[in-house]
Amino acid sequence: MKILVVEDEHRIVQSIKKGLELEKMIVDIAYDGISGFDQATSEEYDLIILDLMLPGMSGWEICSQLRKNKNETPILILTARGQVEEKIEGFNRGADDYLVKPFAFEELVARIRALTRRPKKIVEELLKVEDLTLNKDSFEVKRNHKNIKLSNKEFTLLEFLMRHPGQILSKTQIINHVWNYETDILPNTVEVYIRNLRNKIDKDFSYSLIQTIRGFGYKIGKNV
Repeated sequence: MKILVVEDEHRIVQSIKKGLELEKMIVDIAYDGISGFDQATSEEYDLIILDLMLPGMSGWEICSQLRKNKNETPILILTARGQVEEKIEGFNRGADDYLVKPFAFEELVARIRALTRRPKKIVEELLKVEDLTLNKDSFEVKRNHKNIKLSNKEFTLLEFLMRHPGQILSKTQIINHVWNYETDILPNTVEVYIRNLRNKIDKDFSYSLIQTIRGFGYKIGKNV
């Protein structure tokens, strides 16, 4: 799961980033409204955590503009301004949920998971491709009931593949979704992680699930 946090209080941002990464989420950060809006419109995210009082462009403006541009990414407003009228204003501008500072981190995680399970884009807790299953809440991966231990990055990569079964995903798509916005990686980094995944997912089984589509990218699913 890839999250964008737009918040100008560095201490809060780093605390959220550290906590969410322990939950195996990829976290991008923007410290002002303009760069936050740019990232929200140029990258694909599963959820945006958005402060209201931002330099350059307010959270209100970001929320309104994203919805005006038909961007339906779930938005969680995170702010010290908790009056009922302001919450109503946030919902009217297209926000999906509202969490008032100070907050318990466990509640933030619970709200993120609840929002990413809602229609229009239902993200199932249990993903399944053939005999391979991935539970994004318990972080358990099994193939034919055999437990498979993955690193955080391997887990995130596998989750992305399994959310698009049978679909060819280019290296660029994988990099944009699995690595942070600021991370400078090379395309062969994807090859390394795909190879590591294959060694764990496919090596001891009768057929391979992770397929290389030469010249295009990768897909997951039995090659028939």
